[in-house]
Amino acid sequence: MRVTHVITRLIVGGAQENTIASVLGLRAKPGMDVNLVAGPTQGREGSLQALVANEPGLLVLIPSLVRPIRPWSDWVAYRSLVQYLRSRRPLLVHTHSGKAGVLGRLAAHRAQVPLVVHSIHGPSFGDFQGPMANWMFTRAERVAGGYTTHFVVVADAMKQQYLKANIGSSERYTRIFSGFRLEPFLEARRDPSFRRELGIAEDDFVVGKVARLFELKGHEELLAAAPTLIRQCPRIKFLFVGDGPWRERLENETARSELMGHFIFTGLIPPEAVPQHLACMDVLVHLSRREGLARVLPQALAAGIPVVAADRDGAGEVCLDDRSGYLVRPGDDELLINRLLRLAASPILRRQLGDFGRAFVKERFALDRLVEDQWFLYRRLADEAGLTGATDERPNANPAITIG
Repeated sequence: MRVTHVITRLIVGGAQENTIASVLGLRAKPGMDVNLVAGPTQGREGSLQALVANEPGLLVLIPSLVRPIRPWSDWVAYRSLVQYLRSRRPLLVHTHSGKAGVLGRLAAHRAQVPLVVHSIHGPSFGDFQGPMANWMFTRAERVAGGYTTHFVVVADAMKQQYLKANIGSSERYTRIFSGFRLEPFLEARRDPSFRRELGIAEDDFVVGKVARLFELKGHEELLAAAPTLIRQCPRIKFLFVGDGPWRERLENETARSELMGHFIFTGLIPPEAVPQHLACMDVLVHLSRREGLARVLPQALAAGIPVVAADRDGAGEVCLDDRSGYLVRPGDDELLINRLLRLAASPILRRQLGDFGRAFVKERFALDRLVEDQWFLYRRLADEAGLTGATDERPNANPAITIG
């Protein structure tokens, strides 16, 4: 079965890690010819392109496929996608992210690709943006949804949100959790010497956050709660893992006298360093206003770290209240402070929540399960369409090509 995945860019992020893991895992399946089309990767978020750039026949780059809305570039990207899909003739196109999700599905329809799957890693519309943008993105998703054979959601919350917007029908959705290699997280242990390198003392209570330093990620909410937390728990430290356009702004805000010395910025770290950093934390906080189901939530739980998450999107499907962590109402600073202070006061409670979370994640987030579930879905869709047995040879052996 010949399959082409399409994503806007390969920055360091959950949707990108999911897509790369899927592509590499599916390529190992018998009869599968899978490749990946992406736009350019630039900026302070880092790049995962090296993970796939040297795999023969895997990566195709389209320079005009960029994240911002740029009508001319978008038209060029669409035409490039159509041209490429017509030449490659995949049986199935699987799109990811907003821009590539819309352009990729429209191009697949124009190129007469029999099966089109779209993964919803996070919402394209919602109360995190203004009414005009909401209308535009909802309309685009409805149009593209008309050319979508099936939707994959990382959380049932995404299915409900899209159905409420009259996009697709219930039977056209499948939830597949965003699996990852569990072993590095299950084996992660606190390293006192590494904590000291980061400026963390042995008896510090560490509240961690792993996210791009950018709007909608919830750093402001944690900063608002910080003065009260510091007064009531002077040994608290906040560990911000990641980089982005808001770094200077956040660093300036944490330089205030009442916050100084309590915030640590690691900058961008490679994905393989995430387990070691999670193991330094006592609790992971996730307050994003726009996320399907952040991979760092199950990753933290796999490391035995309890989580406190805003009750948005799919967070409640892994942050089980009072079992693997605590859900807090978005914007409820008082409840956020209460839950963090409760965890700061009880190492036993932290261990209990972390142990439950580790067992929960082990059953549901294995990388092999992600790949198997997608492979099964592809074969089911092909069977239902009467396309069983459609296979092709890989078309080229170039490490990476650029088109458009």
